[in-house]
Amino acid sequence: MDTLLKPDNVGLFELAERVLPGAGLGGYALPEDIRFVFSEGAGARLRDVEGREYIDYVGGAGALILGHSHPPVVEAAQDQAARGMHMFGTLSEPAIRLAARLVEDIPCAEKIVYATTGSEATAYAMRLARAFTGRDMVLKFEGAYHGNHDYALTSTFPTALGNDPHGQNDTAGRPAGTRATMLVAPYNDAQAVERIIRERRDELAAIIVEPVQRIIPARPEFLQALRRICDESGVLLIFDEVVTGFRLAYGGAQVHYDVTPDLASFGKVIGAGGPLACVGGRAEILDLCDPRRKGEPNYVYFNGTLHGNPVAAAATLAMLDELARPGIYDRLNGFAEATCAECQKILDRHGLPAIAENTGSLWQILFMARSPDSQADIMAGDAAAARRLDVECMKRGIYALPGVRRFFSTTHGEPELADTLRVLDASCRAIN
Repeated sequence: MDTLLKPDNVGLFELAERVLPGAGLGGYALPEDIRFVFSEGAGARLRDVEGREYIDYVGGAGALILGHSHPPVVEAAQDQAARGMHMFGTLSEPAIRLAARLVEDIPCAEKIVYATTGSEATAYAMRLARAFTGRDMVLKFEGAYHGNHDYALTSTFPTALGNDPHGQNDTAGRPAGTRATMLVAPYNDAQAVERIIRERRDELAAIIVEPVQRIIPARPEFLQALRRICDESGVLLIFDEVVTGFRLAYGGAQVHYDVTPDLASFGKVIGAGGPLACVGGRAEILDLCDPRRKGEPNYVYFNGTLHGNPVAAAATLAMLDELARPGIYDRLNGFAEATCAECQKILDRHGLPAIAENTGSLWQILFMARSPDSQADIMAGDAAAARRLDVECMKRGIYALPGVRRFFSTTHGEPELADTLRVLDASCRAIN
């Protein structure tokens, strides 16, 4: 074993192959010819253990909206870590102050409850909706990712379309009972939702929706229709803002679209890269998890070792101070728009049938003719060609998981734009 611990890339990969399935983390393992091991990150750049530098468009899966090692965030985390990295079972000052800040900043949040991850937050939001309504069914949308738990993994990665309202199972080891409580509709299709509601209204607790599903933006009228449908049917509306929360706008997609859900799950940016997430919503719903209600029939259990972690809470407070500065989102989203426009010129010059698509600071290069509106559009695109281009970009110093949506941070600037365009041009030549 000692020979595998030497601090070079080969030794680390040998060790990873022995101790991690597929030598990967979670659902991602890069092909052997482009894989690497990171050692540090600063701003919009990452460096691997061999000293190679990459422009980072993964950004901690979108969590690092201020980039890597942002000084005020690092300082806040270090200060709290010196005073205590973890407390459990009672309150800490950063957890209280962050909760108050989030209630002030998130339109739907009369109260919040903490979780550790975005997946946990969506699972808790569904649990709250079921408890509050006394119904079991939840409607989601085809191609939507709501986390890694058993209730979420329905038609997240469909291999065929037209399975609504029951969807496809995404993972082995999932109990049949969880599959039976999830319904599926096509994204951006309010008529399909109304049809399902008419048929299952008395069984349906909630509709859960990503305001930007992967890279597909919701039509404003679609989210407005969901709000109306839920109001008319007594169904709760849940926004999954794990990605869009404090990224699409300060306060989230509910600010951007001016549609207020009953509940919303937050993660990624909430936490500033640390182990923190939350559910926000109406007080009468959130109060079901008041620990003083233990033993009551409608008490909803919420608990986790790292809930309200003080280091992550302190880091998030520092991050929110930065994001609240005037013009931050205009500059971030404007830079994303400009970068995609320049990338499109290169794709067109090489005659590639692809689009550089962005919604705010979320972006991706897709091999399709127009902006996607649903999972059907995504599946009709040439995913294999997009992956080939992404792999070539990875070889030349861009970190973007092949075939996966990517993110800008506030630290991406003109040097990153110039390097990105250079890499994209060379990569287009390589696949043509």
